[in-house]
Amino acid sequence: MAFSTVSKKSGKTYYLHGREVTLRGGRLQKIFYFAQDVREGAMDAVPAGYEVMENARTGLPMLRKAK
Repeated sequence: MAFSTVSKKSGKTYYLHGREVTLRGGRLQKIFYFAQDVREGAMDAVPAGYEVMENARTGLPMLRKAK
């Protein structure tokens, strides 16, 4: 089951996803993003060292490094 969070502003449900992308210099980078549907790359939990926050203006969830 994919990790999900509900926006406090809009009430919509978002699911956490992650994937590896190749940067221009050839380096691999892991990226995380939220989508309104479950797609390939859905994650079961928030990665260690990260926490979910919500953008106050748009209501979209984001990951940030835990303080």
